[in-house]
Amino acid sequence: MNLELERKEFFDDRCIGGLYIDGQFTYFTLEDVDRKLEEGGIKIPKMTAIPRGKYKVIIDLSGRFKRMMPHILDVVGFDGIRIHAGNLPIDTEGCPLIGMGYDAPSHSIRKSVIAFDDFFLRLEAGLKEGEVWIEIK
Repeated sequence: MNLELERKEFFDDRCIGGLYIDGQFTYFTLEDVDRKLEEGGIKIPKMTAIPRGKYKVIIDLSGRFKRMMPHILDVVGFDGIRIHAGNLPIDTEGCPLIGMGYDAPSHSIRKSVIAFDDFFLRLEAGLKEGEVWIEIK
């Protein structure tokens, strides 16, 4: 299973994009501000999207969420990056949020719990077949 997160719309406090599974658009995404860290941008803690790149994804126990969660590994300068539910920038501290819908006027995503539950099942199945990677674009 290959995941691709493509950032498409950029705002002062967030960026909106899409998560593709094996090349197919599957979910909307919301992240903190893309400060282009891979180009030397400055990280503002809890207000910065992770750098573009390719990362391994696993499922393990999250201390924060107290449950098994998708975990994006080896993100330089970040710890505990999880793909999880949420609708607004306040719901993320650098983590990608996923949703089934997008509200353009408010620049927020919707139906995030439904999206997360669906994604978790797909990720579990993907991991049974082998490694899972996400490319942030």
